[in-house]
Amino acid sequence: MTKPIQVYRGGFLESTHDVHIAIVDTKGNLKYSYGDPSRLTFPRSALKPFQAIPLIESGAAEHFSFTDEEIAVSCASHSGEEIHRSTVLGMMEKINIKESDLYCGPQIPKDIEGYKTVIRNGGDVSPVFNNCSGKHTGMIAASLYLNESPKTYYELSHPLQQRIIDIMADIFDMKREDIEAAIDGCGLPTHYLPLKNFALGFARLARPDQLEDTIHRDALERIRNSMMAHPRLVAGKDRFDTDVMKVLKGKLVSKMGAEGMQGIGLVEEGLGIAIKVDDGNDRGAYVAAMKVLEQLNVLDKKMVETLSKYEKEPIFNTVGEKVGEITAEFTLNKHEG
Repeated sequence: MTKPIQVYRGGFLESTHDVHIAIVDTKGNLKYSYGDPSRLTFPRSALKPFQAIPLIESGAAEHFSFTDEEIAVSCASHSGEEIHRSTVLGMMEKINIKESDLYCGPQIPKDIEGYKTVIRNGGDVSPVFNNCSGKHTGMIAASLYLNESPKTYYELSHPLQQRIIDIMADIFDMKREDIEAAIDGCGLPTHYLPLKNFALGFARLARPDQLEDTIHRDALERIRNSMMAHPRLVAGKDRFDTDVMKVLKGKLVSKMGAEGMQGIGLVEEGLGIAIKVDDGNDRGAYVAAMKVLEQLNVLDKKMVETLSKYEKEPIFNTVGEKVGEITAEFTLNKHEG
């Protein structure tokens, strides 16, 4: 049986990946699926837009005069480019903290050329280079504003992290006690959810105006608008989230997560998409996302051409020659209701 994600080398099938997909509307109705739409998984960094909600709802973002750019980078898995570092450092200056206050620690960034420049100039990586530095800074800001210990903001027992669980229960339509947690790569809690409930979160991020309960509407709207207005800050140069939000300007909000996770919200359609590559390999997530967007008739021909490197992701050898590609071959199952 043909697998949905196929990896070719020289025209020969070399590897395959399974994928699970859930697509729901803002009411939680499952509209399309592939594989197991109820698969439990950690969305990892795809959770960041929802983890940023307390920053808005607490009043901290307004108190510290955070810009939309700073809200966007609070939701980012950024590449550590200069624009990312300067934006996060600006946030840190506003709340009067140092890089050593960030629990995430340093990380070699995706922006390797920028990293080489820093090294050549005698510098080294520091916590602000970490792809999660914006999220950590936003959480510290909320903790400071609420007079909740900024030294332990990353602990699951911290009031901020408990508040995030309450918010997730609301937005993902889950019982609080059913939301399990573990530790993410950056040291913060991450949460274990059914794929279809996570897709519901992205449907509501895309169309917060359709929420019956208005409690999180304003925060979701600002987060969505900030991400869509500043896609470069959400990811970086030559990254799927940035490029797809640029091409579908104002029509789509997108956020990747580690281990083959991808969340997408379609604004006009009011749909949320959650994708999980079963074996956790990131390389299958973007071709799967493109296949989904094509089958939902979201992309026109020009958009497909502009995003072609994600539709058929090229594989290069160490001298820069294309030696293969990754493709997606599956058909979504449509559900009535």
